[in-house]
Amino acid sequence: MMETATIPVKTKLPARAWLVVALLSIVGCLNYLDRTMITTMRESIITAIPMTDSQFGLLTSSFLWVYGLLSPFAGFLADRFNRSRVIICSLFLWSIVTWMTAYTTTFEGLLATRILMGVSEACYIPAALALIMDYHRTNTRSLATGIHMVGIMCGSGMGFIGGWVAEKHHWSTSFILLGIVGVIYAVILVYTLRDVPKQTNESTTAPLEEKISFFTALKDLFGLRSFNLMLAAWGLLGTVTWLVVGWLPTYLQENFHLTQSMAGLYATGFYYPAAFIGLLLGGYWADRWSRTNPRARLLVPVIGLSIGAPCIFIASSTPFLAIAVGCFMLFSLTKAFIDTNMMPILSMAANPRYLATGYGILNLVACIIGGVGLYAGGVLRDAQINLSKIYQVAALVMIASIVLLALVRPHTKTGDK
Repeated sequence: MMETATIPVKTKLPARAWLVVALLSIVGCLNYLDRTMITTMRESIITAIPMTDSQFGLLTSSFLWVYGLLSPFAGFLADRFNRSRVIICSLFLWSIVTWMTAYTTTFEGLLATRILMGVSEACYIPAALALIMDYHRTNTRSLATGIHMVGIMCGSGMGFIGGWVAEKHHWSTSFILLGIVGVIYAVILVYTLRDVPKQTNESTTAPLEEKISFFTALKDLFGLRSFNLMLAAWGLLGTVTWLVVGWLPTYLQENFHLTQSMAGLYATGFYYPAAFIGLLLGGYWADRWSRTNPRARLLVPVIGLSIGAPCIFIASSTPFLAIAVGCFMLFSLTKAFIDTNMMPILSMAANPRYLATGYGILNLVACIIGGVGLYAGGVLRDAQINLSKIYQVAALVMIASIVLLALVRPHTKTGDK
């Protein structure tokens, strides 16, 4: 029988709890900057290393496929071994791969480095978020996660640096510099990043020395009704997000007769700042509310998505650019509520020993869904279906995601089976 969830009691944070968030935010920024900047220097790379557009697209796709497929196992490594050491090794290895990329002279060489990048980066996100959960056990979890996500988003937003440096110098310059910076920062983390001391780590229900297996972790996670609900909600929401964001510049350009540059500005210049605010606001609100309501970290994203769904519908129906941009901004802000609370929600639904593995599975679903969502948008457009109609259907899909998320229940001592 399901036990009644109790309101978390405020406890003193372990030493270095916020320092760990700050350190990992920088790693997260490097993680996304290293992986995304190649897309902003397409012309420079193709000039230096002739390839077709499909081959250039394969560089990104191969990374995404390897990254997604390995995420569950990479998460297990963080559950099985020292989280901080997994993070440091991941940063060191992908920085070496970033540096190696600068010296490739063939398409096959670039493809190999992108695959290696996917292998090395897959270990980071699950381990980092699990380590944050270890340090921030109760009333600061969501905000700590949000701050880390802001670091990740900054890395995505700074991807333009690659294209700018490639124009001023050479396409390889950014890879050399960031590779060196990553290696140096990995050395710094050896002396500054630590796992939570065993005696203060209250977030586990089993002895830390107990050995776990990958298949045991999978069996435990998929045996939880709440984890499966969460996975389905995350997948549906991922379809909507990738569909909306991936085709947003095209939608603005076609429906409001904007130039390519202006459509890109409206699609990113307003969307991402709103997401920054949403990550921090959603994290702070969930943490504050969780002091009196144990389901706050579930309810805040549900409320956010309930606002975001009609925003997408209105934005896809209005003839006024200002209203459309405002609605897309509000969607970006409120959708960020689930991004900053997803790992805390997972910690409510799953065995704390398998947090990194669980988030790795979520990462796998996100990667698969991301590709499907973007591809589906193209297929529907080829079928002469207007993006306005596609966005309206996406808003309805969000409602299903909201319902699934609302059904998730906090885990108990007996388990939420």
